[in-house]
Amino acid sequence: MWDQREIQQQLGVINGKLAPDLIIQNATYLHSIFKKWVTGNIWIKGDRIVYAGDRMPAITEGTEIVDATNKKIVPGYIEPHVHPFQLYNPETFAEYAGRLGTTTFLSDNLTFFLLLGNEKAFKVLEQLRELPFSFYWWARFDSQTVLQDEKEVFNQERIAEWLKRDDVLMGGELTGWPRLMNGDPDITASLIAAKKAGKKIEGHFPGSSERTLARMKLLGVDGDHEAMTVEEVEARLQQGFAVTLRHSSIRPDLPQLLNGILEKGHDVFDHLMMTTDGSTPSFHMDGVMDKCIQVALDAGVNPIDAYLMASYNIARYYDITDLHGVIATGRYATLNFLKEDKNPVPTDVLSKGKWLKRNNEPTESFENVDWSAIPDFKLDFDLGEKDFEFSHSVGINMVNDVITKPYEVTIDLSVDRLSDEHDESFLMLIDRNGKWRVNTVIKGFADHVQGFASSYSNTGDIILIGKDKREMFRAFREMKQMRGGMVLHEDGKIAASIPLPISGGLSAENVEVLIEQELKLKKALLERGYKHGDAVYTFLFLQSTHLPYVRATQIGLYNVMKNEVIIPSKER
Repeated sequence: MWDQREIQQQLGVINGKLAPDLIIQNATYLHSIFKKWVTGNIWIKGDRIVYAGDRMPAITEGTEIVDATNKKIVPGYIEPHVHPFQLYNPETFAEYAGRLGTTTFLSDNLTFFLLLGNEKAFKVLEQLRELPFSFYWWARFDSQTVLQDEKEVFNQERIAEWLKRDDVLMGGELTGWPRLMNGDPDITASLIAAKKAGKKIEGHFPGSSERTLARMKLLGVDGDHEAMTVEEVEARLQQGFAVTLRHSSIRPDLPQLLNGILEKGHDVFDHLMMTTDGSTPSFHMDGVMDKCIQVALDAGVNPIDAYLMASYNIARYYDITDLHGVIATGRYATLNFLKEDKNPVPTDVLSKGKWLKRNNEPTESFENVDWSAIPDFKLDFDLGEKDFEFSHSVGINMVNDVITKPYEVTIDLSVDRLSDEHDESFLMLIDRNGKWRVNTVIKGFADHVQGFASSYSNTGDIILIGKDKREMFRAFREMKQMRGGMVLHEDGKIAASIPLPISGGLSAENVEVLIEQELKLKKALLERGYKHGDAVYTFLFLQSTHLPYVRATQIGLYNVMKNEVIIPSKER
């Protein structure tokens, strides 16, 4: 963490032989252990707090001194369950979130795991480690879909290499928990290896019964973030789970959960955390973890509890309080300066000793991560007339933006264009290497989307949706030409698009630009009949077998509940 030279310099400051780099003078700061506001001075050398208390250092020559009078200082916010690949990439999301006070991230590794070998993935992680943020990671045990080569991709050797890393704090999340409960040897071995390595295990148990929760606890699961009602929060706490309350673009549950906890008089805030759970860009227009804190404040949660649910509670659970969540000697110099404790949006942000924001203005951007390790999205195939043949009588019916059921298709699929008088559209899932395809029909997506193409999906394979086969083909061509992205095509021209040049799944734009692109695309889809909550999640979860009831996967149209293929994928 800190080498001997750095530690000797830090001791030199305490011993009065060296000046600190930065002093925060007259600081009123939240002490996470005492759970109260204290006053004093904070000395910083490099990226570390070397002292917090009443004293001033003996030497201050060359030191930056910041007077924090009339400010409240809290630990930097921690996002404990982030999917940093929701159109944005980890770097751009961190830069955006950091200036709103969220500077530490416990991040999903799924995209890196699927796209890169471990050697290349770890090189990217090392680049991210050099940024003035703190990145930690999960180690996935399953793909949350059905892959043609699942066992080869998620093999024990690859997973074990992730679990050896000190920046991997968690195993999971366990979207494939039924496999664990049924004794699957691979996922069981992964969980045991993670527990032996001292990692927490995060569940994924929406709507689970008390019996299921008890079984999962006995199998070694530590926490869960899927409670959707206050009763589900109580059930998880009753069984001894760590509970993370979710406030996301598809499950904005936090207000009702907190209101329910307060109404029932539960004094449990020391045992709760909060997350935005990988929300899409536009959800973050009004914040990241600061947004969650504001929801808690608005619900009437004590301000100290609200801030600790987004900092110290998380650090304590993941056993990183020696670095995060406490403003005290030895921790990272990661601080948020507030105008008042009822407003969690910081006026100034210090992260690992570097200013991300000063006097409400962002500082300069930092060195860019080299994303060239991730393979470019280059399609070396084209689609032909036979690819657009549809004949099966079973399709996908959208119940909401992410839940889908099978249904009987009765419309004529031999036509080149479907009527706008109904909400059924052609749907294709195509291998990004052009080897196979799955053709079916989707009901409830929209009633007059002519052609839509997306390289953004759970596995990086290609999704085509539309009423008009010709416009679907044009959307595919445009998406191919831009080397990845989302394209809505209509009457021979692009109606809206989001370029995703990093392997077809991630934007290179800053989050502010990406939000504008996403809002434009969502508005265009809404105008064409998309009536659900979050279209981006529709594309992401179309393949995801951790959700009921039917999914388009690499092996075909898949019945999740029966664990069987309805329509097999077809070789091209």
